[in-house]
Amino acid sequence: MDHAPYDIGPEIDALRAALKANGITLPSLGVDPLTLAGWTSRPPLVALGNCNTETARRLAEVLQRAAGG
Repeated sequence: MDHAPYDIGPEIDALRAALKANGITLPSLGVDPLTLAGWTSRPPLVALGNCNTETARRLAEVLQRAAGG
C-alpha cells in the first residue's frame, strides 16, 4: 500500500504562531506519532498535548472572544 507523505509542519507552525500571538504556549504541540507511523492514508493528526489550568483558561478566553462571546 502506497501512502502519500504529509507535511503538516506548516499547519503546526501557524497554530503555534496564532497561539503565541494570544499569549498561549502549548509545550506538547506537535505531530501525533501514532498517526505519523504511516499505517493509514489519512494525514497525521496534530497533537495539542497537555497544558496547565492557567493555559486552559487562557485558551478558553481567547476562543470565546473569537466566537463573539
